Amino acid sequence: METLSPTFILLIIGAYFLVLIGVSLVTSRGANSDTFFHANRKSPWILVAIGMIGASLSGVTLISIPGVIGKGGLNENFSYMQAVMGYLVGYFVIATVLMPIYYKYNLTTIYGYLKKRFGVVSYKTGAGYFLLSRIIGASFRLFLVALVLQAFVMEPLGIPFEVTVAMAILLIWVYTFQGGIKTIVWTDTLQTICMLLAVLLTIIAICSQMNLSMGEMWGEISAAGYNKMFYFEGGWIDANNFFKQFLSGALIAIVMTGLDQDMMQKNLTCKSLGDAQKNVFTFSVILIFANLLFLTLGAMLYIYAAKMGIAIPERSDLLFPEIALNHLGPFIGGVFILGLIAAAYSSADSALTALTTSFCIDFLGFEEKDRTEAQKKKTRLMVHIGFSVILFIVIIVFKSLNNDAIINSLFTAAGYTYGPILGLFAFGIMSKRPINDRLAIVVCIAAPLLTFILNENSEAWFGGLKFGWTLLAVNGILTIIGLAMISRSAGSSEV
Repeated sequence: METLSPTFILLIIGAYFLVLIGVSLVTSRGANSDTFFHANRKSPWILVAIGMIGASLSGVTLISIPGVIGKGGLNENFSYMQAVMGYLVGYFVIATVLMPIYYKYNLTTIYGYLKKRFGVVSYKTGAGYFLLSRIIGASFRLFLVALVLQAFVMEPLGIPFEVTVAMAILLIWVYTFQGGIKTIVWTDTLQTICMLLAVLLTIIAICSQMNLSMGEMWGEISAAGYNKMFYFEGGWIDANNFFKQFLSGALIAIVMTGLDQDMMQKNLTCKSLGDAQKNVFTFSVILIFANLLFLTLGAMLYIYAAKMGIAIPERSDLLFPEIALNHLGPFIGGVFILGLIAAAYSSADSALTALTTSFCIDFLGFEEKDRTEAQKKKTRLMVHIGFSVILFIVIIVFKSLNNDAIINSLFTAAGYTYGPILGLFAFGIMSKRPINDRLAIVVCIAAPLLTFILNENSEAWFGGLKFGWTLLAVNGILTIIGLAMISRSAGSSEV
């Protein structure tokens, strides 16, 4: 079957980014620092909701979830939906508990709450962990895109991996450096639509080649044994246990959306708390169906590969691109490229903007120090470039170290880096006790270290127990315990 040439793929990518740059030129007219950081708080809530779907799913979901469904182990078959169902609980907490706090204090970065609640050290610690968390997450996502582009496009043209990565980051910088979050609200909406269309059209193409109706497709998935969604029989020690994954899903949603400046920055651009809450509720329902669509794609990719005698790549993340680019014809190949780029950039572009925003507000004190708009713009530009360079370096490091499915690596890392953020916010909201702020950083370093030790020895110490994604809960609880130990009751202030 005819396939896309690397040169034609580059033309598709180039045309797509010309569209994004066009959107950027329109949305960044008259932009200043307020536009970059919170879009002058005028974003339509429905656009934010659609854009958040793409940012939440990302290139990691587009590639890794379909790829991992047939490998067995964590998230085998449709068990990933157990965590997705838990997301609904997490998003309810975000909309009803966290969003009112953020709007009450009119925050530009959500970590400003920690300063009001505990003090400067807690504030800087929370913001610092966000920077670390988001650098890791954004680097994984961009690494995945660069990996696919390198294998199917750049390598045949003799372009080294380092150049591929540099080009990927430069393209983000070009359309975000001026308009910031205002531009991203609009470009992410476009990118979400492209990503979901790519998944749907690929499923339709596979069914067409196998002469299956949509109803018959589900019968094939059931016959292949991929549709098992709930796991209770293994007990609490099983990494796929329903209750563990449901709880983990709720906590992951809270920390990776509600306590993440990247995701919340979009929400804080809405006109009011009510609009922001409508956005979260709408986004959470659509996300359930979107994830089910991804899992369906994953099952059909493995079924199609088996029927057509296609060898499964050693790296499962390459299964979708292998079939889309080499076996389903030029149209689906082009659609896949658009979907991949859209999925990756809908999360990576906002990550770069959120990193810049957090560093400028939380560490450089943009809202506290008198600066002219020209000074702010110059500093913001340097920070934006600085984080672009950091992402490049981290991705190159991942290239030499990564040997696991990307989705599992991402959530394992998040279990350590987001745990202290979860603990800080949870203790601050559930308790009115003040803490010894200077010791907060000690607690937030000790908790991940203890979590790592427990995880490494859990099977030996706790009768075969595997924490899986519940590492996040363990880390958060240890942080809460540590904060309680450095807290006091007398003279506590209410926030």
